[in-house]
Amino acid sequence: MDNLDGRSPLDVGIVVIGRNEGERLTPCLESSLRVGCPVVYVDSGSEDRSIASARLLGVDVIELDRARPFSAARARNEGFSGLLAKYASICFVQFLDGDCTLLPGWIEAAAQALSEDSKRAAVIGHLQERNADASVYNRLCALEWRSAAGDLQNYGYLGGISLMRADVFRDLGGFRADVIAGEDSELGVRMGLAGYKVTKIDHPMATHDAGMKTFRQWWRRAVRAGHAIGQRYAINGDSAVRDCARERNSTIGWGIGLPIIVLATAWPTHGVSFLLLAAYPLLGVRVWRYRRSMGDTAADAALYAIFILIAKFANAVGLLKFFLRRRARKYEIIEYK
Repeated sequence: MDNLDGRSPLDVGIVVIGRNEGERLTPCLESSLRVGCPVVYVDSGSEDRSIASARLLGVDVIELDRARPFSAARARNEGFSGLLAKYASICFVQFLDGDCTLLPGWIEAAAQALSEDSKRAAVIGHLQERNADASVYNRLCALEWRSAAGDLQNYGYLGGISLMRADVFRDLGGFRADVIAGEDSELGVRMGLAGYKVTKIDHPMATHDAGMKTFRQWWRRAVRAGHAIGQRYAINGDSAVRDCARERNSTIGWGIGLPIIVLATAWPTHGVSFLLLAAYPLLGVRVWRYRRSMGDTAADAALYAIFILIAKFANAVGLLKFFLRRRARKYEIIEYK
């Protein structure tokens, strides 16, 4: 990579995490190696040839101890520690998932954005779904990735693929290892509360392969999102950011509260309470109009709106799972592929 403001490739390091990524891992690592900076791959108990593939490319591999629960947060933290232990001069760390590939010019553009503002702690760019037309679920992911450039006000847009300042990451304690989903957004909240900026720049960042072919996979992903809503709210919901307060209230209202009211009053109202279900299509129209305002086609906006409504119930399941796991003080990852 070209020097930026006197920076050398060794000022930037890349942490790739994965678990049973199969054939997707090789192009991911190859795109990272092309940058010309140190790369470490962290494996969370893969049973395929992921580890062998990484070593074949000459990438440093960290295998997580199977005796402790796996999570993306834990993998990224251990990757960060391993990278800095070997390359202490690293200033910026790019986190990347094994189902993604970095796009040319991203590291240079992101490093430039961080160099321009010392209060900017993390930078993201445009994420592109590699096989958006392979399934309706991949299409939904492609729509989900769309957002405007600028300093983030909603840290939910901070995903696991981002370039971060190493010193800020270290000072804030990295990702919370007990957060099994949404750990990236939760860190973004702490960055904001500490007075830092998280910025999306108008530059292609990476491609992503959701690999979702079935409704069951999509449902489990939406359940995981509901768990993340509950856990993020429990951690930072009372802060100045009010993280996930709106999402939590929406999930409780639409995914739990309204169905209970309709069913509980169906007998005394002689079924009239079922008219309340008309609120769902009204919500769908609101979502459709919002997505149209973002530039989606009418068909894409309709697809997004329909699945937002279905997701309310999956999110509710995830939220209930969080409540139960919180009582048991035991969190386990929710895999969807």
